[in-house]
Amino acid sequence: MPESSHTPSVFSIFADGIKRQVLGVQEYAQLTFRSLANLATSPRYWSDTLEQMDLIGVGSLPIVILTGFFIGGVMVLQTASQFEKFGETALTGDAVSLALVRELGPAITALLVAGRNASGIASELGSMVVTEQVDAMRALGTDPVRKLVTPRVVATVLMLPLLTVISDFVGLCGGFFVAYFTLRLGAVQFWTRAVDALEIGDVVQGLAKPFVFGLIIATVGCYEGLRVKGGTQGVGRATTTAVVVSSVFILVVDTFITKLLLYLFQRT
Repeated sequence: MPESSHTPSVFSIFADGIKRQVLGVQEYAQLTFRSLANLATSPRYWSDTLEQMDLIGVGSLPIVILTGFFIGGVMVLQTASQFEKFGETALTGDAVSLALVRELGPAITALLVAGRNASGIASELGSMVVTEQVDAMRALGTDPVRKLVTPRVVATVLMLPLLTVISDFVGLCGGFFVAYFTLRLGAVQFWTRAVDALEIGDVVQGLAKPFVFGLIIATVGCYEGLRVKGGTQGVGRATTTAVVVSSVFILVVDTFITKLLLYLFQRT
């Protein structure tokens, strides 16, 4: 009987879980704020930032280019069959351009970068936590957030929009390639309609989202990496969690950003 009196109830277990989640959100928000606030004061580790820009931006180019090209080609294959029924194959350029610039370019690029770099950031920082390198930095008077988190946040926020632009362009090239050989659309016809279909609101949507997505990818990866516990197994769990959380977070935030931007530009 005395042992049963200490058995936690279902309600207490549920309440503890909610408290841990709320605490996690609070810690994540604090980490994000600190990483951005560090930009206003010195020291600033620009060499680390440039190194991360190379790893995150240049390192992600091959997968972004390859994926973007085939996404554009698949979009033409999917839409062409519908447009052919109405004899409006020329509208293929419009559909591919709007879909890529508004939604598919930013979202797919962010998910690819999240899969490649959120996991890398979490595993790198997690390994530093396990080997006590982060504790050594604190002992030497170096702020780990300023040294480790801020350069990765700045690099991801700056590089993801550039990767998105490249993905959009390569996707349009892939769409033109498929349209030329399957629908016999000329270059002038395809590219003229693709460019004319875009308005300022579409371009703003396509360029505003990557800044937010980049912030999510870097901060989630850093947060999961810095809270690693349990040795090498904890590093593996943090890597998986960073990819899953950042990907879901991107898709959820994308919904609200899209709704907001559509509302703003419909009003102007």
